[in-house]
Amino acid sequence: MPAGRYAPSPTGALHLGNLRTAIVAWLAARATDRTFLLRVEDLDRVRAGAEAAQLAELAAVGLDWDAEPVRQSERTGLYDDAVAALRAAHGADAVYECFCSRKDIAEATSAPHPAPADDEGAPGPAGAAPLRPPGFYPGTCRGLTEAQRAERRRVRPAALRIDAARVAGLPEGEIPRAEAVDLLHGEVTGLVDDLVLRRNDGAYAYNLAVVVDDLAQGVDQVVRGDDLLDSAPRQRWLAAALCAARGEALPQTSYLHVPLVLNAEGRRLAKRDGAVTLEDLAAADPSWTPERVRDRLLSSLGLPPGPPADAVPAFARMLEDGSLPREPWVFDPAEFAGA
Repeated sequence: MPAGRYAPSPTGALHLGNLRTAIVAWLAARATDRTFLLRVEDLDRVRAGAEAAQLAELAAVGLDWDAEPVRQSERTGLYDDAVAALRAAHGADAVYECFCSRKDIAEATSAPHPAPADDEGAPGPAGAAPLRPPGFYPGTCRGLTEAQRAERRRVRPAALRIDAARVAGLPEGEIPRAEAVDLLHGEVTGLVDDLVLRRNDGAYAYNLAVVVDDLAQGVDQVVRGDDLLDSAPRQRWLAAALCAARGEALPQTSYLHVPLVLNAEGRRLAKRDGAVTLEDLAAADPSWTPERVRDRLLSSLGLPPGPPADAVPAFARMLEDGSLPREPWVFDPAEFAGA
């Protein structure tokens, strides 16, 4: 069954920005008759007790989910299988060991590098980018021999990268171009370098894990903050590559990257901005109950107060007529300082 999802990282209490995005994700799933799933993205930093606290916070503002939450830390076998599928489809070296540090990459990509040109001096084939942007992986470890890899393993552990050009059927060194369509932002185009699939600490990278999990869970509606908009094309590309390697159809995915909640300085809201979690707001002023916070978040979206289910019809109309909020909501500490 088609599904939407919310996928927090258990690093601490959810703040108003997290809760607002969760409410939008829930409303989007309910308004489009999708299952709503909860996924705990715990491959990275995890704070003890944070997962249980976050689930309680989501329930406190009236959200529910249609299956037991899954944890990425328990799904390593799925990520292993994905890497194996890419190698089986494109050759063992389609996923290769990389020993570069961030400093190495920054120094190697301090200036753009032209992509190979054809005999007429024209840029490379369609679908490839003509320039390598600063910060994109330059392919340093792509062609290492086994002896060179063995030597480097003695110095530092290896990450795993995907050879994007090879998987895309482009000449070596070309950069594939990918697209994703977002309900608010339209068609978003991005470049795909040799993405890290597994970090050198052994943990699978976010880009791979989220793609594998969305495919496995039937997620075809992705709602998250617009700070992740740039990642949509590369994740769409990786999903297409993985589906092709497995002989599966690529699902049509609906993306909705929603404006963030910002602080007074125009930066993304964070816990350092003060009383921005349910717990801290209630401690500063007991009148800020979870229900009152929920109603304020709904109001910031142009939706009526009350249980989230009551806002589903209005949200569905917003989806239909394209009237979803397109500007960030600025958190005003003064509003939450008193009753």
